[in-house]
Amino acid sequence: MQTIAVLGANGRLSSAAARAFHASGCRVVAVTRSGNAKGLAGDIEQRAADAMDREALIRATKGADFIFNGLNPVYTQWKKLVMPMGENVMAAAREHGAIHLFPGNVYNYGRSIAPHVHDDEQQHAQTRKGGIRIRLEKFFEDQAKTNGVQTIILRAGDFYGGSVTGSWFDLVIAAKIAKGVYTYPGPGQVPHSWAYLPDLADTFVRLADKADELKPFSTFLFPGHTMTGEELKHHCEVAVGAPLKAAGVPWTLLKLGGLVVPMLREVSEMAYLWKVPHSLDGKALEAAIGPVPHTDPQRAVAVALSDLGVRAVRSKQNIAVAAA
Repeated sequence: MQTIAVLGANGRLSSAAARAFHASGCRVVAVTRSGNAKGLAGDIEQRAADAMDREALIRATKGADFIFNGLNPVYTQWKKLVMPMGENVMAAAREHGAIHLFPGNVYNYGRSIAPHVHDDEQQHAQTRKGGIRIRLEKFFEDQAKTNGVQTIILRAGDFYGGSVTGSWFDLVIAAKIAKGVYTYPGPGQVPHSWAYLPDLADTFVRLADKADELKPFSTFLFPGHTMTGEELKHHCEVAVGAPLKAAGVPWTLLKLGGLVVPMLREVSEMAYLWKVPHSLDGKALEAAIGPVPHTDPQRAVAVALSDLGVRAVRSKQNIAVAAA
């Protein structure tokens, strides 16, 4: 039985990853700052460590064959925390000879992100957060070359699914659906890349199973679900059984607010991702693991809404919407 230490186990993806690896038969160690990861199986070991404390992190990951790095500070802390956390994770992986699993994102491609991103796509640091992620992944690559720490990166689009909140899907898109309002951050016709978390977590399990066959530093793209805003709206309408009124995000006001509120500034920096069409190619991933986990998008959206407690629209007349 192999052991995986899941860092940030109270987070959206890390929580899903802990469940997926546990279901696969791995021994899972959930690492959080408090030592109390919520909602996990009782036989998952809980350990406490602050990711900024290198020695504590090394102790908390003792015995791990794999380290799942789900650490993700709030946007306003990225400049201060992302690189030190990455360095501490690498120190733990070196100490234990563990394989490092890391969820990448699409920030690396900047505002010129391609409509269909391939594995060899050029990366451009056109945003602050994109530049930080490029430097972090370059550090992981250097560690693979110089210290033999194997890193597997699986790059995905926006997360949805599960009951842990904090994504665009739950904070914005689904926030008012129970009241009959669908809020979308961009034009309805632009394709956008989404990652259903149960599928993404299962894909990490399959990559871990193939780790011995992969290069010391490997990156893959997770195709997930590519949906326009209108397609996602339709899936939401079918899920709740009623038509939804469309609403948008006041980006101009958010950008103005960003002049005085740092978090609004950081959120506004990523507005382009809702305006520029993009999807992720999964050919290399499929070649490595075989068929990529893929839940039908209609079912995935319905389950994701149900996970958030959204099951039907509260209205005087609940009009059924037939699936296309």
